[in-house]
Amino acid sequence: MSRHQKSPVRRESFRARWGCLELLSGALLLWSGPAQAEAITEHPGAKVYQQMCADCHGGKGEGVADKYDDPLAGNRSVSSLIKYISKTMPEGKEGTCVGEDAENVAAYIFDAFYSPAAQARNNPVRESLTRLTVAQYQNSVADLLGRFRGESHRPFGSERGLKARYSGKKRVPFGPQLPPEQDEEKRQKSERMRYEQVDGQISFKFEAESPDPLQLRAEEFDLRWEGSIIAPETGVYEFIVKTENGVRLYVNNSKDPLIDAWVTPGPTVREEKKSIFLLGGRAYPITLEHFKYKEKSASVELLWKPPHGRVSVIPQAQLLPDGRATVAVVATTFPADDRSDGYERGTTISKEWDQATTRAALEVAAQVEQQFDALSGTKGGAPDRAEKLKDFARRFVEAAFRRPLSDEQRLSFVDRHFESAPTPEIAVKRAVLLALKSPRFLYPELAHEATADDWRVAARLAANLWDSLPDAQLAKAAGEGKLRTREQIASEAKRMIADPRTKAKLHGFFHHWLELERAETATKDAKIFPEFDEAMMADLRESLWRFVDEVVWSEGSDYRQLIAADYLWLNGRLGKFYGHPVEGEKFQRVGFDPQQRAGVITHPYLLASLAYSRTTSPIHRGVFLSRNIVGLALKNPSVAVAFEDAKFDPTLTMREKVVELTKNASCMGCHSTINPLGFSLENFDAVGRWRTQDNNKPVHATDEFNDDDGRMIVVNGPKDVANYALGSSSAHRAFVRQLFHHTVKQPAPAFGEPTLETLREQFAGAGFNIQNLLLEIALTSATHGLSAPPQKVAQISTTP
Repeated sequence: MSRHQKSPVRRESFRARWGCLELLSGALLLWSGPAQAEAITEHPGAKVYQQMCADCHGGKGEGVADKYDDPLAGNRSVSSLIKYISKTMPEGKEGTCVGEDAENVAAYIFDAFYSPAAQARNNPVRESLTRLTVAQYQNSVADLLGRFRGESHRPFGSERGLKARYSGKKRVPFGPQLPPEQDEEKRQKSERMRYEQVDGQISFKFEAESPDPLQLRAEEFDLRWEGSIIAPETGVYEFIVKTENGVRLYVNNSKDPLIDAWVTPGPTVREEKKSIFLLGGRAYPITLEHFKYKEKSASVELLWKPPHGRVSVIPQAQLLPDGRATVAVVATTFPADDRSDGYERGTTISKEWDQATTRAALEVAAQVEQQFDALSGTKGGAPDRAEKLKDFARRFVEAAFRRPLSDEQRLSFVDRHFESAPTPEIAVKRAVLLALKSPRFLYPELAHEATADDWRVAARLAANLWDSLPDAQLAKAAGEGKLRTREQIASEAKRMIADPRTKAKLHGFFHHWLELERAETATKDAKIFPEFDEAMMADLRESLWRFVDEVVWSEGSDYRQLIAADYLWLNGRLGKFYGHPVEGEKFQRVGFDPQQRAGVITHPYLLASLAYSRTTSPIHRGVFLSRNIVGLALKNPSVAVAFEDAKFDPTLTMREKVVELTKNASCMGCHSTINPLGFSLENFDAVGRWRTQDNNKPVHATDEFNDDDGRMIVVNGPKDVANYALGSSSAHRAFVRQLFHHTVKQPAPAFGEPTLETLREQFAGAGFNIQNLLLEIALTSATHGLSAPPQKVAQISTTP
């Protein structure tokens, strides 16, 4: 890429960073001003802080490298801080800051830099300039080309399965009846038979008979299934065909088969496999061709292994009988996005990332080159071909930039290439490459830096809800000035929330919120849990997603059900293992003792992932519950201590071992919260089954902890944890914060200091409706900076 193409990114990055430095410098100047300095000196807790706390936390709570890196900030009340300091501070000298000293230093810390209000005053948060994340790049390219390939995001409809076409030869009498001694071939002739139907799954064994309803005997026939396949999440899908005959499988490509096994090696059943990367929330064209020719029998099965799943016949629910346009899936590998803030953000720029965007742009340009006529609506030799290619180039760049081009931009990105390129086709390729390497594509906010208008609203809605760019309908609304009021914007947002791409993005949120990365590498000791294998984990994962999707996409979309539901989705294998047998292999909703199960808190998939291979892990479970479910802040441990089971007395329970490991006063600063929450789940073993004994001793699941408001909370099992979370503003705020981060990829205070609390109140006021919370988050981002932000709209009340 040329120098002048890179410079805008550098200028914008420098400008954003310089702006942050200016704000920081201003905050420090305000802090160090005479009035503030006098207040510090006069506060009775200031001296205590400087003497006992500053060495670890910094002079103004900014943190100290290798001691306590994080800024001293949080949500505890003053009374809670007093109790915490009295019990756990200073580290190494616990119990020396108590009484009046603890009261004064807690009040000083709270007002000076700890509380949210102090944080907002001292360090105002602004939106930062960010590039597209990997997911945003992939989805944006898919929808950019999809705009010109036809409508690929129409509703899936209720009918499921693939359209099947069966054809073969049938023997029928020929002319007058011939004597029996005549050869059979001379007595009959062949007649081609054909019919169509929709098949739910592809799993057939025909033996010597043809597959038509009349079961006519036939030596040869051919079958063709076509339609679309829905990818529920982004990742690598392995497709498998089992057959003794000839087959070809096409997935997201009508020309080149993913599996080509047209030549049959013999009468034995063989298995052909091939993998492909697909983006979640989309339907891809699929075709399976199968033929039999003089073999004694015929059979065919179409299976898959989805990301983190197990091999199975492709379910009917994932198949559509109607065809869809090919989806442009970029194969280029990108470096991972930065997650240092706890969620993926496009904040890092590297040589590897720049090279990846170049390779991806070349890949997309090659796809465009193969489909010039289809994408531009022209054909070779047409007199208006050059003009239509130029119009396509303009519309492509506008879609990539998420707004119409100015005259200067049209000249720079389109017209000049058609004036200088040897052919219109080369001009189009140049326009595509330049657009995809432009900061206005890679840094979405750059295209809207001068104006907060309909186009910026559309771009933000698409990024927030789809990790993509606006579709034709959203762009049309922006072009017609129909994204001016909150009601207009909310109407489009509700339509977009009903789109499968939003469901796929929410899967990403729950994957992060529930820390499912752990489950992907979790293993269990085969001697202790011989039945708990990879297939069991795949079934548990399916069980969890069925539960989450049922709750989120129901009309109530009730967060409280996520936390407190007393049922699981089980199939035959899971029902037998978890003591609630069900008939058949289909997943069914199964009720449990309300004291034993509490939504995601006790789902076996999570419990198994938050445990060791042989034993439970109250620490892992307690940290998860603290941060993600009840919303209590924890600091990173100053020293990581590994749990080594072999070093403990073998007669101890897991609870007794954890108490022994964390009894040090410096550990109990956090473990006074972690341990009680972790112990509340000790009735569940390492694979999430209910138990009453641990190491031949009764399980003890009762304990207590202080919350952020200083209240003593007693928990005795998962139901108490769930009830506390349901009534806790901290828990609700934590959920809102994480969903905001995943959706907008910016800190909530950047949209106004009260943003998080406002969203929390709206969440509670709307009956904890998750879809409605997503709507409010999207509207908060989309309308931020508009001259007159409209009023609140009615909550979502219909199922997408």
